[in-house]
Amino acid sequence: QVQLVESGGGSVQPGGSLRLSCAASEYIGGGFCVAWFRQSPGRERLRVAALPMGGGAPDYLSSVKGRFTISRDSAKTTVSLQMNNLKPEDTAVYYCAAGRSVGSYCYGGDSYYSLWGQGTQVTVSS
Repeated sequence: QVQLVESGGGSVQPGGSLRLSCAASEYIGGGFCVAWFRQSPGRERLRVAALPMGGGAPDYLSSVKGRFTISRDSAKTTVSLQMNNLKPEDTAVYYCAAGRSVGSYCYGGDSYYSLWGQGTQVTVSS
């Protein structure tokens, strides 16, 4: 079974940047999406960004549009999330996940994603 491992979390001041990486143990190709979710205490897990691995535009949570960018390497084994202009409300545990797509459509709900990483903490605080 494919395994996902996140890295790159940490603490940063408001306005700072972090880059998260999700390394897959095997190639993830078309027919799948890789997404980043985040969850803070007492709140539901939200999809922050998603990328259809077979091609197509990424999709972002409205509150991160223009600040976060999801991308993949050419080998399709690493998906990254570049986070700029971070805000305290971005503080959460961030998870990468993989699930099947419908064409280039990536589902929003976490129940559609069957593979999950262990999560990495992102803290934005002055």
